[in-house]
Amino acid sequence: MFTIVGAVADVIVAILTTVGLAGLFGLMVVESFGIPPIPSEVILPFAGFLIATGVFPLWPTIAIAVAGALAGSFLAYAVGRWWRDRVTRIGIGPIRLEERHLARMDAWFARHGESTVALARLVPVVRAYISYPAGSARMPAARFGVFTLLGMIPFTLAFVYAGIVLGHRWREISAFFGYINYLLIVLIIAGVLYLLVMYFTRVRPRSPGTVPPPSAGGPPAGAPPASGPSPSPTTWDETRN
Repeated sequence: MFTIVGAVADVIVAILTTVGLAGLFGLMVVESFGIPPIPSEVILPFAGFLIATGVFPLWPTIAIAVAGALAGSFLAYAVGRWWRDRVTRIGIGPIRLEERHLARMDAWFARHGESTVALARLVPVVRAYISYPAGSARMPAARFGVFTLLGMIPFTLAFVYAGIVLGHRWREISAFFGYINYLLIVLIIAGVLYLLVMYFTRVRPRSPGTVPPPSAGGPPAGAPPASGPSPSPTTWDETRN
């Protein structure tokens, strides 16, 4: 039976078995940059399986996986930093970032940036996208790199170790977390669609000929100006005095 997780796992297996550690580095760059559907929860357990079977060496594999993930994270960080001044121009209806949103994000990362980056690296899906807001918030690159590593290293070790222990059953953990990834993606898409529906059902174009209600104390819209003596013009001498 065809499944998305199974198809993705087959592609990852083919890349790692034919390209080797260079393929591992490239896959981790792509995953950390946030390009779906390449989850590290599939990449790392199979790398662990290859370690258990003697195809990959232990510590070079872990180092290359971490290096690839760090490189992809800094690419996403750079995109977020570069797009900060452009992101407010993009949006549909209520799904739009404004300057006040960026100000709140800046304040959040100023207070909790380190813990946010480190903890987000432990959460499926979120871990691949936390670099973008960190870059947009102008988080210092050195601190971003340090706390990215603090969250990334235990995550990498845990999934590689799981692949070593499970051996030929490594697909069990990748399938479990793969489905969680896709469930979270579906929930995000559903949330975006909900916002779109709410926007287009509440905001309707005004019918032609509809006159907006007059403001309090003012004449009705479209009414001719009140008649009466026009005010006398102010002379330059009066202004100067």
